[in-house]
Amino acid sequence: MSPQKTYTPKAGDIERAWHLVDASGLPLGRLASEIAGILKGKHKAMYTPAADTGDFVVVVNAEKVAVTSDKSRTKIYYRHSGFPGGIKAETFESLRQRRPEVIIERAVRGMLPKNRLGRKMIKKLKVYAGPEHPHQAQAPVPLELDIRKADA
Repeated sequence: MSPQKTYTPKAGDIERAWHLVDASGLPLGRLASEIAGILKGKHKAMYTPAADTGDFVVVVNAEKVAVTSDKSRTKIYYRHSGFPGGIKAETFESLRQRRPEVIIERAVRGMLPKNRLGRKMIKKLKVYAGPEHPHQAQAPVPLELDIRKADA
């Protein structure tokens, strides 16, 4: 009797769907972990950690994402220019007013692999501050996430 072969999906076998997520009132971390799982393809039977089997995700209303406690005032985002003394800090609230898309993108990116595969996966995430998005032609299916609203 020969041993069972491990199935590895080929590039042609992967069918990518489009999912639409409304971030209004959803907790940031729980939302990001659900999105990361969809980008990785963990919801599919053909999931393989070494292959990008995930779907596209369109997130709308990024400006309405919620955080618990008083993180809106105390959470700080850092970035560095690469030069000595080039560190910049920005609070959650000021980043939400300036570029709310970045908040969700950074949270999801932190939950993806830190390699070529992760950089490929993050390109399938499209985040928009308001309710409008330019991906109507792809017919994204509204996704109901099993997440409790932050204000509930």
